[in-house]
Amino acid sequence: MGATTLWSRDTVAKRILAGDHLIIYRDHLLRIPQKWLEAHPGGTLALLHFVGRDATDEIEAYHHEDTIKLVPRYSIGRVELTDAGWEPLVPPVMSGWVRRLGSSGKQEWYNEAKAERSTEDTQLSPSSQILLVEKDTTSQATTPSLSTLEPPPTGLSLKVQARHSKAYRELHQRIIDAGLYKTRYITGYGPEIARYVLLACISAYAYSHSWFITSAVFLGLFWHQLVFTAHDLGHMGVTHNWAIDRLLSIIIADFIGGLSIGWWVENHNVHHLVTNHPSHDPDIEHLPFFAISPVFLQSLWSSYYKRTMYFDRFAKVFIAIQHKLFYIVMAFARFNLYANSYTYLYRKAFDTRRARGGSWAWRLEMTGLIFFWTWFGRVLYGCGTWQKGLAYLLVSHVVTSPLHVQIVLSHFTMSTADLGPTESFPHRQMRTTTDVICPETIGFIHGGLQLQVTHHLFPRLPRHNLKEASALVKEFAKEQGLTYAEFGFADGNQEVIGVLRGVAEQVKLMGKVAGVEAKEAVDRKLAAAASTKKSA
Repeated sequence: MGATTLWSRDTVAKRILAGDHLIIYRDHLLRIPQKWLEAHPGGTLALLHFVGRDATDEIEAYHHEDTIKLVPRYSIGRVELTDAGWEPLVPPVMSGWVRRLGSSGKQEWYNEAKAERSTEDTQLSPSSQILLVEKDTTSQATTPSLSTLEPPPTGLSLKVQARHSKAYRELHQRIIDAGLYKTRYITGYGPEIARYVLLACISAYAYSHSWFITSAVFLGLFWHQLVFTAHDLGHMGVTHNWAIDRLLSIIIADFIGGLSIGWWVENHNVHHLVTNHPSHDPDIEHLPFFAISPVFLQSLWSSYYKRTMYFDRFAKVFIAIQHKLFYIVMAFARFNLYANSYTYLYRKAFDTRRARGGSWAWRLEMTGLIFFWTWFGRVLYGCGTWQKGLAYLLVSHVVTSPLHVQIVLSHFTMSTADLGPTESFPHRQMRTTTDVICPETIGFIHGGLQLQVTHHLFPRLPRHNLKEASALVKEFAKEQGLTYAEFGFADGNQEVIGVLRGVAEQVKLMGKVAGVEAKEAVDRKLAAAASTKKSA
């Protein structure tokens, strides 16, 4: 069909059910070919979460202008609009439906999880919410239906959300016109590179004098600071060239830090696009260690990890004391990054599409990890004894823990409710993200990423320009009646502990209720047995 074809909402829905991946961009209907879906540098899920939806804001926020110029080539026509714009559909993946190769060698529908739509309308569980749980094996459905794509009722106004979106695009243009996408190589990265070199040199000097703990501390600080630049590169926020930024990020993340930038980009993109959604955002899916909302106690299915996050016996014990163990777990969070990184790269070893943008990146990452464990293993061996080597390993990793604490502060205390596909990009980001207030003189400790609200609205924006951009975002929020959330580091920590304690108390309450019910059941059985004996 030509670009002049006008597509109705019903026709779009039917084509999606037939297997097409259709996304709306500036009133154009884009058909995403299977090959591009599999090779998309931002990951497959980044596209699947917007099937049947208007992804204009997300596409323009996440792609360089040169890439956006290529988008129209996927247009197969325009869509019919209401007075408030496109009326969204629910992406199949958000209802537990995906397409995969069947026994015939062709793409077929597969139900990986059961969709549970909210039967109430509360702040925690709004009427618009769809959560995924382990699929029902008795279900006979082999394909999604039109009702699967139809959004649940929502309290949001499509017209108001369209207004937010329009204002956001105007704000984005102001950001562009102000030159805030230009990287400050000298004034921004200059002082940071000097800081990196200083920390690395102090660590090496201390190590050469056998001051191993001191060396480990400064190596940890070096990793802590260096990750901010890896973050920028992963967002294509430095040179704005995918190949160059990816090459530099592999050197920093893999060769120096031992972590996979490929995994981080895939994970982080999904986090940005479906922020704080219990079934879809990997950055809040931490069972059995953490649950930031009671909905996790339902043993939800993760569309990212492709598994059920069971609220089992171990989780019940751990979640009941999660607020007490928060900082202990955060101290060892870097080891979890290793696990996720290596699992990702192992999975890609059997993937013929392999590296999302070129197999050279996967091969270079593997080379980088071998290099990392060679030099870092030599550092540990050089400590002389296994006790000193273990101490060096633990100290260097624990020192990076404030970074992990900072990351969760920006989201753990914010809403995890699913307001449905009607919600606009700016509304969703400002509802689920908060800034961490800190004096400008120590902003470097947070890497400038304490301004998370602005970063989530403009993820490709160079980190050193976030402060100037945040002033414009606050004006936008005030004009649109949106809340720009922010609090201090200490207050943020208290808020997070409060959230964790709240869920922990619910787990304890569930245990008490279960105990009472069990006792009552035993009493009934004993009473029945006594009655039977008496009758006999």
